[in-house]
Amino acid sequence: MPRRVAAAQSPVVFTRHAFAPLNDLLVLLGLSSWKPILGALLLPPLPFILVMLVGTRLAFSRRVLGWLVVLGGAAMLWLCSTNGMGRLLSEALLRPPGALGAERVAAWKAAVKAREPVAIVVLGGGAKELAPEYGVSSLTDRSMERLRYGLWLARETGAPVAFSGGIGWAQERELSTPEAQIAARIAAQEFRQPIKWSEDRSHDTHENAAYGVALLKEQGIRRVLLVTHQRHMPRAMRAFEAAAAGSGIAFEAAPVDVLVPARSLRDWMPSTRGMVTTREVLHEWLGRLLGA
Repeated sequence: MPRRVAAAQSPVVFTRHAFAPLNDLLVLLGLSSWKPILGALLLPPLPFILVMLVGTRLAFSRRVLGWLVVLGGAAMLWLCSTNGMGRLLSEALLRPPGALGAERVAAWKAAVKAREPVAIVVLGGGAKELAPEYGVSSLTDRSMERLRYGLWLARETGAPVAFSGGIGWAQERELSTPEAQIAARIAAQEFRQPIKWSEDRSHDTHENAAYGVALLKEQGIRRVLLVTHQRHMPRAMRAFEAAAAGSGIAFEAAPVDVLVPARSLRDWMPSTRGMVTTREVLHEWLGRLLGA
């Protein structure tokens, strides 16, 4: 069974953004669970739908202006539903790291052979209490994608894997089993590759970092491959590096779902995938602004 980490024994100092007090205020007021709701209100498609409704109302008195606003909202809704726009926004707002190359994987394999204190840390991306087809709890697609890549890296390099994820703020009322426990079961039973350490108390990225770094220090780990989605990686790296400040632990990004440049007209056609990507990018950008 994977080992679980206790709560951090000393306070963790984070690098704060100028807007971080807004996030701190939600925490102070006990409204952290409202963050997913606020995100849903601020992210597409709702803002553009509201713009179109405002334009419709304006059209009664100022016909040309009203229809321009409606068309503008419709155009933005179209663009934010495309893979091409998701890629452009990602590069402009986040500048995330690229995929981990084969030479870096080989370097980590050499480090493991040299018995350096290294580890792979996989960040949770969500879970569901019941997958009816299996009859048990399971991971969301995002979380499974991260777990799969982390275990693949473990097979390629020989490094041990830690999984960080409890019950997210958005899932407090629908999930009773911490995500890390679900991931540990799936890794052992379905991938035949047990996770060595689990952290199952965190609610968000900052707590992933706080509790995760406590675990790494306890185990004497000095170098870490951090696995999460590419859009989430800049915020995750910042949180972990801040939590590990002064500890000597070094982190390297190992992102999954790496975006590629737009290659055809299809990349500029609306799609579910395009909307999801754009929402993820804007979610991470807002998270940076709010210090989340």
